[in-house]
Amino acid sequence: MNRFYFANSEEEMEFMPIIPLNEENDGLEDENIPDELALLPLRNTVLFPGVVLPITVGRDKSIKAVNDAYKADKLIGVVAQKDSTIEDPNLVDLTDVGTVARIVKLIKMPDGGTTIIIQGRKRFKISEIVSEDPYFKARIELLQDEIVTDDPEFDAYISSIKDLAGQIIQLSPNLPSEASIILKNIENESFLVHFVSSNLNCDLKDKQQLLEENNLRTRAELLLKLLQVELQLAELKNKITNKTKADLDKQQREYFLQQQLKSIKEELGGDSNDREVKELQRKAEKKQWTEAAAELFRKGIEKLERMHPSTPDYSVVYNHLDLMLDLPWKEYTEDSYDLKKAKKILDNDHYGMDKIKERILEYLAVLKLKGDMKSPILCFVGPPGIGKTSLGRSIASAIGRKYVRLSLGGLHDESEIRGHRKTYIGAMPGRVLQSIRKVKTSNPVMILDEIDKIGNDHRGDPSSAMLEVLDPEQNGTFYDNYLELEYDLSKVLFIATANNINAISPALRDRLEIIDLSGYSIEEKVEIAKRHLVPKQKDAHGLKALKMRISNGILERVIQDYTRESGVRELDRQLASIMRSIAKDVALEEEIPESLTEEHIEEILGKSRYSNEIYKVGNPAGVAVGLAWTYVGGDILFIETSLSEGKGELKLTGNLGNVMKESVSTALSYLHAHAKEFKIDPKLFSQRNVHVHVPEGAVPKDGPSAGITMLTALTSAFTGRKVKSYLAMTGEITLRGQVLPVGGIKEKILAAKRAGIKEIILCWQNEKDIKEINPDYIKGLKFHFVKEMNQVVDIALLKK
Repeated sequence: MNRFYFANSEEEMEFMPIIPLNEENDGLEDENIPDELALLPLRNTVLFPGVVLPITVGRDKSIKAVNDAYKADKLIGVVAQKDSTIEDPNLVDLTDVGTVARIVKLIKMPDGGTTIIIQGRKRFKISEIVSEDPYFKARIELLQDEIVTDDPEFDAYISSIKDLAGQIIQLSPNLPSEASIILKNIENESFLVHFVSSNLNCDLKDKQQLLEENNLRTRAELLLKLLQVELQLAELKNKITNKTKADLDKQQREYFLQQQLKSIKEELGGDSNDREVKELQRKAEKKQWTEAAAELFRKGIEKLERMHPSTPDYSVVYNHLDLMLDLPWKEYTEDSYDLKKAKKILDNDHYGMDKIKERILEYLAVLKLKGDMKSPILCFVGPPGIGKTSLGRSIASAIGRKYVRLSLGGLHDESEIRGHRKTYIGAMPGRVLQSIRKVKTSNPVMILDEIDKIGNDHRGDPSSAMLEVLDPEQNGTFYDNYLELEYDLSKVLFIATANNINAISPALRDRLEIIDLSGYSIEEKVEIAKRHLVPKQKDAHGLKALKMRISNGILERVIQDYTRESGVRELDRQLASIMRSIAKDVALEEEIPESLTEEHIEEILGKSRYSNEIYKVGNPAGVAVGLAWTYVGGDILFIETSLSEGKGELKLTGNLGNVMKESVSTALSYLHAHAKEFKIDPKLFSQRNVHVHVPEGAVPKDGPSAGITMLTALTSAFTGRKVKSYLAMTGEITLRGQVLPVGGIKEKILAAKRAGIKEIILCWQNEKDIKEINPDYIKGLKFHFVKEMNQVVDIALLKK
């Protein structure tokens, strides 16, 4: 068969069938081959006898050798070059064994190069180099093949070689399928081995080893091993190619379908979401978020790209990604560590509150020295209207942080804190993350307002959800159900506010640093009104430029006669009423007084709402004045006792709680047991019914504080001795007659001062609470510190 199959380049040639011009004639006769031949070194190629190869000759020495050989007998010695990278090889760079080749055709190429078609004839070994210039010329010794005859094993080798070579051709996409047919038609075993060896895709040294082997059987055995390796490689390559092709086909199919889907959407009038997705990706490039957040965002974007904007889930995914972009991951404001400036801001914004200001300055001092710390969870507890919430804003201003307020009053769904899962319609992130999103920083001052007013029903317990938010050990990994990620809240300065600490669950209370804020004294209220409330109300009513003076006396009159509170909210409203009246006069161009008088106040606010006259009237025997604590501050309570003919029954009225009822029973039992000491006839206890009443019956009353007041009132009723005027008392009693300490002392003392009380009886253990009150605020009050009930009776009851 006089045909050739050429590949495009040597790199693509895996198993290229090159058919000889004359398969049967294995070569010229030995005597036609001269003893000396010009040598042609080849890179990456070994020529086998009988095989035809096209060779491009580029080196000057090689071109000259080819030209001279072509002009002579057209025979040349072809040897392989050991290292293909050497441009100008020496003798040591050439192999010893090569193949005598006949130049079948010499073609001059347009670019100046030369291409020859050569056919291998006989193997030879270099005996001696005759000359090196202008090209290598060597004396050669022809090598003879050891032919195998009548060997079944050799025949099996040849058959296996054909099968393996055929399989390799089928697995190689670069080889034509006709090659396997040609391969099967080769009958000469020697040529078959040479033909397959020549086109084997293996290392040069393996091919050279095949060429140097004299025994044809051994050569076939070696070739079979190399073919098996080649087949395994081809199978693996084919497997990888098919897998890659399948993956590519799937991607191309998906891409094609996506493009079709996009076209259909646009035809239906839908708007492509490309612009929105690109905008989200552009924003994401600027975010400094965690790896988990970046991965979740990437998945969300991929999901969004596959959706049409009109599908319901599109807005869910888009809103979730929008939240992730809006949250200030790792974005913090810089704290201001100027303690003097912070103290000045706190003093300017709030009068008094020295204990709290001290605590804030301590926090700042630690932050300044350490550089970083887990923010404490402060909880301001006190009556309404004393500035707990506004104090949080002042703290934020003092340390240079942003301020955000979270109102918890009436919250009953824990999802409001933790967020709803995205599967619900109208799902939203929790209030905590919403606030962080709004304020655009991860370390704001966050006011948790009215934490004691959190509800609790079948929808969940929000106060339990707050445990994670308010635990410095846990809030670094706060998990929001909507975000589906952990968010770091450890840098947030949480400040909770509450009126009644007992309404906060014990587990939550344990996580809070409780700071008690007591009510204001009259002197403090006057200062607050002068510094803050009056200027604020003037400004609010357009009277900023008006030069009108309100004296301390007038402010004190408004406080005493028109307000009854621990804070200053009602005072603020009364001042607003005064400013509205003055604004009306200014608008009507009437004469405005330079300073307000009591007549003006009475004209604007009406007659006094509250009076201390009730406490100045002498009370009959059986009536005592007690001091009570309410969540709005201190208050005065009358305990009224009356005796009537009967069988010793006890009647209680005035909406009393269990603890207060028990205090009456305890007091009566103690009095009965010690009747002789108090000069009471023991028979009276079985002949008289006792009725104890606490006025303002619509208001629920409870607590142990009225214990000594109850006993004083009962003793007064049974002995007929009146209680001293302008005297109030507070304290718990025991059956042994001991007086125990109670809480809320400052509020109670201030309430007594407002009511015009002059003497107060307290437990001796409450003396420390009195020392914490500014002496100026309790000037004129006389305190009696007692240990036992005998002392209380001696101080409180007048002689007959």
